[in-house]
Formats: sequence, C-alpha cells, structure tokens
Amino acid sequence: MKITPTVLTAALAGCLSAFSWPWLWPLFTDPGSSGSMWMVLGMLVFVALPAHAFVFGFGGSPTQHGRSVDVGLLKRIGAWLSAAILTAGAMSLLGAPTTPLS
Repeated sequence: MKITPTVLTAALAGCLSAFSWPWLWPLFTDPGSSGSMWMVLGMLVFVALPAHAFVFGFGGSPTQHGRSVDVGLLKRIGAWLSAAILTAGAMSLLGAPTTPLS
C-alpha cells in the first residue's frame, strides 16, 4: 500500500496524536502498569503509526542525490508538530480532562 504524505495529512496526524495523548498518559504514569502492553499498543496505534504513515509515508522513498535536505519532509514535520501543539492548547483552553481514564 502506497501512502503519499502531504502537509494536510501530517497536520491531521498531529491532531490525532495530541488528542489521544491524555487517554494514554494514565497508562504511562500508573506505577502498576508502567510499560504495559496497552501503553505500547496505544503509542504505536495513535502516535507512531499516524506519524510514520502521514508524515514520512509508506512506499518507496524518492532517491536523494547528494546531501540535499528534503524540504517537503521538514514542512510535514513542522505541520505535524504545530498541529499537535495547537490541538493540545485548544484542549487545555476548552477544559478537556487531562486524565479521562482515571
């Protein structure tokens, strides 16, 4: 399956990651379940997979000649981080619960 990332898909992946983090955080901070399977699975599904698929993409990477910088990748990383920060800020301003599972 080939996924071609864009700035929009990177921003949406950042929103998903920031939105899901409050639900994952209690799994990380609970001393009894630190490093549990659910935390690892949640990180993979809601943070790592969207970031990889929609920021880096799946499928063959274009060949880079020399040591040139991939400007498109830098823009997508910036969009992903910016969207995550804006989503987290909006959730904070709207009074979203910081620990929904507890």
